[in-house]
Amino acid sequence: MYSKPYLRAGLLIGIVALCISPAATPQNGATSFDAPRTSIAGQKNQKNTATAKRPSGRKSAQLELSGNQHWLDTGIDLAPGDLVLISGSGTMQLPDATEGNGPEGHARGWRDLLRQLPLNEAGRAALVARIGSNDGAQLFLVGAKRELRATQSGRLFVGLNLQPIEDAEGKYSVKIEVLSREGSAASGAVAMAPGRSITAQQIPGLTADLFQKIPRRVTDKDGNLGDMVNFIILGSEEKVRQAFDSGGWVTVDRTQKDAVLHAILATISKQAYVQLPMSELYLFGRPQDFGYAHAEPFQVVSSRHHLRLWKAPFAVEGQAVWVGAATHDIGFDRDKRDDGVTHKIDPAVDLERDYIRDSLRQTGTVSTLTYIKPAQAVKEAETASGASFHSDGQVLILKLAGSSMDRSAGFADLFCTVLQQEHPDPGQWGPCSQYLTDASGQAATLGAIPNTYRLLIVPGVLSSCASATPAYHEGIAYLREKFGLSAEVLPVPNESSESNGELIARYLKEQSRNDPRKFILLGYSKGAPDIQVGLVNDPQAATKVAAFITVAGAVGGSPIADELPGSAERWIRLFHFGQCEGDLTSAFRSLRRDERRAFLAAHPDPVVPSYSLAAVADQGATSKMLLENWQLLNIYDVQHDSQVIKDDAIVPGGRYLGTVRADHFAVALPFEFVKDAEILKLVDKNHFPRTALLEALLRFVIQDLQGAPSPPR
Repeated sequence: MYSKPYLRAGLLIGIVALCISPAATPQNGATSFDAPRTSIAGQKNQKNTATAKRPSGRKSAQLELSGNQHWLDTGIDLAPGDLVLISGSGTMQLPDATEGNGPEGHARGWRDLLRQLPLNEAGRAALVARIGSNDGAQLFLVGAKRELRATQSGRLFVGLNLQPIEDAEGKYSVKIEVLSREGSAASGAVAMAPGRSITAQQIPGLTADLFQKIPRRVTDKDGNLGDMVNFIILGSEEKVRQAFDSGGWVTVDRTQKDAVLHAILATISKQAYVQLPMSELYLFGRPQDFGYAHAEPFQVVSSRHHLRLWKAPFAVEGQAVWVGAATHDIGFDRDKRDDGVTHKIDPAVDLERDYIRDSLRQTGTVSTLTYIKPAQAVKEAETASGASFHSDGQVLILKLAGSSMDRSAGFADLFCTVLQQEHPDPGQWGPCSQYLTDASGQAATLGAIPNTYRLLIVPGVLSSCASATPAYHEGIAYLREKFGLSAEVLPVPNESSESNGELIARYLKEQSRNDPRKFILLGYSKGAPDIQVGLVNDPQAATKVAAFITVAGAVGGSPIADELPGSAERWIRLFHFGQCEGDLTSAFRSLRRDERRAFLAAHPDPVVPSYSLAAVADQGATSKMLLENWQLLNIYDVQHDSQVIKDDAIVPGGRYLGTVRADHFAVALPFEFVKDAEILKLVDKNHFPRTALLEALLRFVIQDLQGAPSPPR
């Protein structure tokens, strides 16, 4: 449900989009937002859905997808762990397009801002796919080629990224190969990640008695009873965010101001806006901690799946407990409290509960699910606005899978020990928790650092400019002098990740001719995707690399990439960088989220052992120079470093080392040591133990590569 101010914000957003772009008008004379909402499962029964003549379980298929077939059943059943290669070729011609398009789809233009596409971030008529036929099945872009590892069992479908009322002329030839099969789901279980299955069973510590601590329903700000609590998640905040992000959910804006700014930014970058804010409801004496939504670009004002989450003031078996209330908005209704307009919910709230179940379990992040029917279960009630709803009274319980990839505790012990015992950075330093979110009091054993590997640091944009502040300048000198290690910085021009990746690969091969030691690569900022692209595109170069570390790396890009060139131009002037090599436009294009996510989708597994360290800074810990970008990025997510959102700084399939408390500059660039007073005024939050951080990163990765146990907890 939304309050009237939020509805007004939604209408304003629509007006902004309409003023900037003409309304999209598909064929048959109907405007795009008049099209009926069609569920994924429901499309199977439509006339433009076909079934390929293939027996279930085949490991390969060659199919043709015509422009009037929105979904095609491939006849291939996948199991968790299956590695699948899907490739497409051919051309589609849209009625309103001047040119045809290939499997990547027709590039989105201004008219597409209000167009409802099954996969909103992909082009029109792009080749897409999904595993499973339920409404929670997550769509993904195939394009010309897509390799992925299945995280659930289910039938594979391929389709066109078109509105239900649209058709195209032409066809795609689709080739599907199941390259390897690494296990199957147990009978009767809901499949998830490779080699594991979700089991419906009791979760230790979570019983009906626990619900004495959990209210059955949420309230509005005046204490009026509202939606029922219908699901609970066990897991860390990091895991919860990862699960919903993987399931295609988006966090909603918290204020009208954020909503309008977010919509304008989305419009400028030709991305649809779906984060319309929801009203605040209360549980445990406070408004929701998170709000998530699934929505269509325009119908978000009237219809969307959405939920609210509160972190409980207690844990179960050491696991954080997240209590949720989910409903499906299906239109508008009269609010009995003030006779105003509010959203109408689907009264069958169990359908939304199970929609969340299906959405999350297909991501591979859920280890166990069950249902609990508490005492005094809610079966029939009314929302705070007076709408009735009904339920079977059961609450869905989801336990998120643990991950051996989370190495933040061990790294925190090592970093804190280096900071407190080695003192590699000059000056006085506070407690370890001031610099690292997962800091603890456990001490690690520090031995000699073997000279087995070479460290190569690839910095970000502007590293090729004439600057007195190269990344980890003091740290590199310290590692050479104290430990006799080989450590270098490779400045790269302001070019695309493809261009810089080629340069990096060539450097690795040339430097390996006379020295057989492998490299440990550290990518800071844009240096991270530059390295990833270089290693993927040159397998020979990848053999010269032992490990890859990313620090505040733009692995998943940045939602404000379109705004960054202007910021960079200002920095060049203010920092007196002088002549810079390369093309900033090309460089920042590589930082677009769609560019980076397409790369990650095509290459889901790291080619070398990978380690991620993110950075997060609140407004008070952010340098003046970065505050404008901080405010823009804060519209999208509150966990960021002013340039990159935390989740976008983590390599999928890699080891997570934790999060430092620093802005994007402080974590790597030593501006605090420059003598220019004007620069010091602008970069006024730069004090950070970068040398201790660099030493701890190198120690940890070498220990991990050599199979040494992580520092004890």
